[in-house]
Amino acid sequence: MKKKLNITVLVDEAEIPPADPDFLTTPNQTTTEFHVIQTLRELGHNVYVLGAVKDIEQMCAGLKKEKTDLVVNLTEHLEGERRFDKNIAALLEMSEIPFTGAGLMGLMLSRDKRLCKQLLSLHKIRVPAFVSLPPERIVRLPKNINFPLVVKPAFEDSSEGISNASIVENNAALTERVHFVHERWDQPAIAEQYIEGRELYVGILGNKKLLVLPFRECRFNFKGNNGPCLATYRVKWNEQYREKWNIEFGFAELPTDVVKKIERVCKKVYRILHLRDYGRIDIRLTSDNKIYVLEANPNPDLAYGEEVAEAAEKRGISYENLIKRIIKTALKRYA
Repeated sequence: MKKKLNITVLVDEAEIPPADPDFLTTPNQTTTEFHVIQTLRELGHNVYVLGAVKDIEQMCAGLKKEKTDLVVNLTEHLEGERRFDKNIAALLEMSEIPFTGAGLMGLMLSRDKRLCKQLLSLHKIRVPAFVSLPPERIVRLPKNINFPLVVKPAFEDSSEGISNASIVENNAALTERVHFVHERWDQPAIAEQYIEGRELYVGILGNKKLLVLPFRECRFNFKGNNGPCLATYRVKWNEQYREKWNIEFGFAELPTDVVKKIERVCKKVYRILHLRDYGRIDIRLTSDNKIYVLEANPNPDLAYGEEVAEAAEKRGISYENLIKRIIKTALKRYA
């Protein structure tokens, strides 16, 4: 790997500060984009920031403007549409431009929660029983699916569309929540069996040789029956809400044999879904140590202090070395 690279950091257009489009100054509230861009500069690379837009000609012109050695792809949607993140990867692939993270295949298989669960089931990976509920159809459950269920949008991530009201206990509540998802997100809903257990987040680095990072855990410490039991949007992104309900993120302590079992399952999921360079698998571990895969995140948040960075730090990989490692791993795929 060349010591000094020309790197284009591709970001969601809305994340670019109008007053500081090159992320040269420290904002009041730092973002993933800022952390990654600043770290790349500290590593000595030439960094060019490009916003992803639906205007393909504009995107291509921006990509060709600099002689890019690598694109660091931080996009999560295209002008608000999360289903188009795979199209960005497709454009980079067709243009034969090296880039970090999952490609078209990985994003497509992971983004659609229904397709993801179907595929994992075929490979004997345990997932919650589920049903797809498209708009303008009668809400009806198969006989093998029982309440309580968790209802969420089929294509969102970062817990968007998930709240305490997402857990439904009967047909009336199911129908109401499904219609809410249809109207609010204009996409199919998925209703899946609620799995009682510990919620773990398993970060993975690499391609041919995979490194599983220490497991992060979301702990629901509230004593009682009315507190949150899902990693809802507010649980993930609202610190005051977590304090109110005594919810905390930390590292899971588990017996060695259970750790090895989780590592094997998550590595298998990573490969089945064509994830690359880095990723995160979200699971529930039941009281009898059964592993249920809830979701796979092909391009998880790389912000300093977030899930992947914290787990890497626990493993002895500094934030700077994490970014360096992802760059090196991605370039090795194209070598």
